[in-house]
Amino acid sequence: MDSATFSSYFLPAVLIIIMFGIGLSLEKKDFRNVILYPKAILIGLTAQMILLPMVAFAIVLLTDLPPVFKVGFILIAASPGGSSANLVNHLLRGNVALCVSLSALNSLLILITLPLIVNLGLMLFLGETHDIHLSVVDTILKIFYTTLIPTFTGVFVRHRNPQFADKLGIPMKYIMPVLLFSVFAALVIFEEKTTSEGVSRYTYLFPYALALNFIGMFIGYLFSSRMGLNKRNNFTISVEVGMQNSALAIYVAGSILGSREMAMVAVVYSSFTFFSTLLFGFLGKRFG
Repeated sequence: MDSATFSSYFLPAVLIIIMFGIGLSLEKKDFRNVILYPKAILIGLTAQMILLPMVAFAIVLLTDLPPVFKVGFILIAASPGGSSANLVNHLLRGNVALCVSLSALNSLLILITLPLIVNLGLMLFLGETHDIHLSVVDTILKIFYTTLIPTFTGVFVRHRNPQFADKLGIPMKYIMPVLLFSVFAALVIFEEKTTSEGVSRYTYLFPYALALNFIGMFIGYLFSSRMGLNKRNNFTISVEVGMQNSALAIYVAGSILGSREMAMVAVVYSSFTFFSTLLFGFLGKRFG
């Protein structure tokens, strides 16, 4: 499988299966509550789209990283939450309906926010700007066929036949993590093939990526808690903040900005965040 086939077919198929499996555990009332009480959505969007980029700027300003890598960290922080956040919240029994709603809304809003935030980083660290254009139609279609349609198909199956949904949900608990791990592995393998030096050359970025991941989640949890949300919503939002859409960040860095170095930040970030975010979410659920 080459990278084009992976991006065009394998990745969307994996996301559809994962979101369908997540939908099997949800009911219509879960989304109804999110809509009727939008405070959690507003707090989650603020944490994801404002606080996390601020954390990224603060971290890179305190480092002596090359400017191109500093922009790479700004790019990953400006990206939306990924489907992996939905899976982590599903495994932790968080507010999955809230997480799915945040991912969908965030993926739309980044059409405006991502170019603004990334260009601020480009001006600050590289003294330049770049025309970053993401297709509105493609983004909306991608949200519908990889997130909303499979999720609500799962909800519909549970509504019509809860017993069947429960039976189907048992193997899906194991299938979904395996599929997600295969995506992470494929990202690393494809990057290894693009250069003789391999991903290992960039392991020194790991401490900075880990700092962004944990500090971002901690700030998200603290902000949510201070705004009066309950513990379940607190760790749900922190997980959403901790897991970014690395595939989108790699696409923007490589195809639009033409920088492999920026893309490597997203590769390094995605290599461990499933485990670190799962750990943080578990601790937030257990001791928050």
